[in-house]
Amino acid sequence: MKTKIFALATAAALIATTAAAQDFSAQLKARQGQFRIIALNLGILGGMAQGKAPYDASAAQRAADSLVAVSKIDPTPLWPAGSDNGSIEGTRALPTIWSDHAGFLDKWAGFGAAAAQLQTVAANGPEALGPAMGPLGASCKACHSTYRAN
Repeated sequence: MKTKIFALATAAALIATTAAAQDFSAQLKARQGQFRIIALNLGILGGMAQGKAPYDASAAQRAADSLVAVSKIDPTPLWPAGSDNGSIEGTRALPTIWSDHAGFLDKWAGFGAAAAQLQTVAANGPEALGPAMGPLGASCKACHSTYRAN
């Protein structure tokens, strides 16, 4: 009887260790790549809106289209529980992403809505970009303030 209990306890410990040591490197790389795409396109649009780069309607539209496309990626597979900054190296994702997952998804949807609004005006000139960039930046800040470590 003691041997069976010991065997079961050992098996449970091995299973727990295996679960805790999951490799989330693919998910981490994917979500970091997603944010790099966002940053690149925000840089293009922000430069034009601020007059630091010449306005190009076609480039502005492509950048806005890319932001909308990225916003439509389902975030769920990129953010598995246990891939927070307290569990793995290389991320600033706070555990609140999973304890308030509905809030996290709402903020992601807010980014998508702001990106879609920007998409409708991106080709209308630099004076149209600034007002649309504000809500987009606010959507980024809202999520980062709640779900990202500094």
